[in-house]
Amino acid sequence: MAAYWDEALMQRALAMPSILAIGDSWFWYPFPGGSLISHLAPIVDKKEHTILAQGMNGAEAFDYVEGKYKDRIIGALRRYGSSLSAVFISGGGNDFAGFNDMRPLLNLDCTGAATAAECFRAGDGGLGRFLERMDEHYRRLIGLIYTHTSLDCVIVMHSYDYAIPDGRGVAGKAGWLKPALIDAGVPEHLQRDCVRHLIDALHSMLANIAAGDPRHLLIVDSRGALEESEWANELHPKGKGFKKIARQRWKPVLEAAGLA
Repeated sequence: MAAYWDEALMQRALAMPSILAIGDSWFWYPFPGGSLISHLAPIVDKKEHTILAQGMNGAEAFDYVEGKYKDRIIGALRRYGSSLSAVFISGGGNDFAGFNDMRPLLNLDCTGAATAAECFRAGDGGLGRFLERMDEHYRRLIGLIYTHTSLDCVIVMHSYDYAIPDGRGVAGKAGWLKPALIDAGVPEHLQRDCVRHLIDALHSMLANIAAGDPRHLLIVDSRGALEESEWANELHPKGKGFKKIARQRWKPVLEAAGLA
């Protein structure tokens, strides 16, 4: 298994990445059981691939193209782009997770809502504009990857899974989803549907992007993969959950692309 979250450590090992993984905590999750990359590494290792991860826990899609990780990602693409077989991207989850990110997407008062869709704001500050920003960030990142890699390089994106807004955070802290739903007055029976609505909207956005170049832009649809007991908290699967998603959802896509 060869996956590195530290480029200097990779270089000291005289290793060269053939897969660049640009991502958030689904690629960097530091707790026992590991992250998604921890379980993808042995799958692609069968084809002798080495993964180098860029990004960090809490990374937002904006960070990859304009924010704190932009220079690091561009540097890695310049150094290794010509020899990359694939780039994995995990982004968008942190852009709506957290009170300050999710609350503006919801209406001021959702107590009378009958469906999840009715809970989300329309207009400039609403869900539609949020998805437009995500689309822009992804397309800019994909453009950077295109210009630094060969025609044989594929880009693999994913749509997370239907997180459960039960208030569980990390180390006793509050969760990222439920506080905003409560503040907006979303009825209890619609709170999970609101998260599903968000994840489905993100998936549709990614599918629309991938339709422009289906040969090089691949999507792993991991929605509905996990049982409730396989979540560690509101945003992250347990180790066995990441392993399940890697094996059941990512592996077939990677095998079809010749990466596993």
